[in-house]
Amino acid sequence: DPQVIADAIESLSYKKNIILQGPPGVGKTFVAKRLAYLHMEKKSPENIEMVQFHQSYSYEEFIQGFKPEDDGGFRLKDGIFYKFCKQAQRNKDENYYFLIDEINRGNLSKIFGEVMMLMENDKRGHSHALKLAYSKNESDKFYIPDNVYIIATMNTADRSLSFVDYALRRRFSFITLTPGFESSSFSAFLMKKGITKDYIEKIRAFMQDVNNEITSDSINLGKGFEIGHSYFTPKDEVTDEHEWFERVVRLEIAPLLREYWFDEEDKVDAILNRHQ
Repeated sequence: DPQVIADAIESLSYKKNIILQGPPGVGKTFVAKRLAYLHMEKKSPENIEMVQFHQSYSYEEFIQGFKPEDDGGFRLKDGIFYKFCKQAQRNKDENYYFLIDEINRGNLSKIFGEVMMLMENDKRGHSHALKLAYSKNESDKFYIPDNVYIIATMNTADRSLSFVDYALRRRFSFITLTPGFESSSFSAFLMKKGITKDYIEKIRAFMQDVNNEITSDSINLGKGFEIGHSYFTPKDEVTDEHEWFERVVRLEIAPLLREYWFDEEDKVDAILNRHQ
């Protein structure tokens, strides 16, 4: 939706930090990098860094920490975000974009530490520099420059994840991405890949039925668990659309539905059988 893109760009400009949230398959990671290109008004991959958070990810990897050396000793090494900000500080005329995939998979307070305060739009720049946990002396301070923007993604359907830390939540604008099966660009894309109009309508009818069942289950699931369009975006041209559709449903959609309703096999079978 063009309005969603406009909101994301506007939020990125005034907030500097945004989270693209949504159910699986709506293209959050795909959109993140393209939003960066759109905001910087050019395609410059060297101005983008990307990392994926996980439960073992730490402050030492992200900001700074002691790492083992080959000789058995330890040396203080800068983390990926620290080095990225230093690069941005040296090139103030360029915008830089740090992409965090699946931000809610990590222990955010542990990863960001004192740097969480510096993320705010009005706490950027040298005047707000502060000492880090591993700073060597009083003059060894760190800050996030004005030309660094953070774009994160968050899967709303992953039940194993904790909620985003409230302190971090208020530092981001949240942009919700939804399934785009009804969009004209979805049908145009599939037609370029060799899918006929009739089969595009079959996909739309099937996924509308599936997502209606998911959203109507307000006790266990809901809108945040819908299934997105990227499951039906083939990389190469499709020679047999029936075989391709059946394969996607059998190997990707059906297993996800069985995970959603792990104790209701009959319900999943009924949904799938309606579109045989």
